[in-house]
Amino acid sequence: MASEGTGVSGLADRYAAALFDLADERKALDQVAEDLRQLRALLAESDDLRRLVRSPILSRGEQAKAIAAVAQRAGLSPLTCNFLGLVAQNRRLFAVPGMINAFLARLAARRGEVTAEVVAAQELTPAQLGAVNDQLKKAMGSKVAVEVRVDPSLLGGLVVKIGSRMVDASLRSKLHRLQLAMKGA
Repeated sequence: MASEGTGVSGLADRYAAALFDLADERKALDQVAEDLRQLRALLAESDDLRRLVRSPILSRGEQAKAIAAVAQRAGLSPLTCNFLGLVAQNRRLFAVPGMINAFLARLAARRGEVTAEVVAAQELTPAQLGAVNDQLKKAMGSKVAVEVRVDPSLLGGLVVKIGSRMVDASLRSKLHRLQLAMKGA
């Protein structure tokens, strides 16, 4: 049986740990975390970028050049740019999403935070985000780092995920439950 630290997950954890230690040493944890959140958003938005990080066809040099251009255009910090260059040179870009998650989880653990993923039908206003933060803090009894994503297919409402727990208060789900209830009537 394989040990827990093998495969892409173990690889991502090792790279994330190295980046975390470097960022901590340079007092740049917040900057690197922001860079990684931005990179995660770019990966979610762009099919071409996802293909770039997963492509076994592109050479190390081509991947390094392309990811450097993306990082520079996004305005990522030099530490993050250098890290991505190293990852590309080592042909490990496919593991970048796991590295991002592992780094952010490590940062949250260091700060005693719980990470909540909030999916909303539209962009939240600062007041709405504050209200969500307050309610989650009350419910969890600890600091909560909220990561918001927009998914217009929800129609309205929110989906909140914290660890293995999920609360789906989206209009799409409510309509689906209503549709199922009407079929049974």
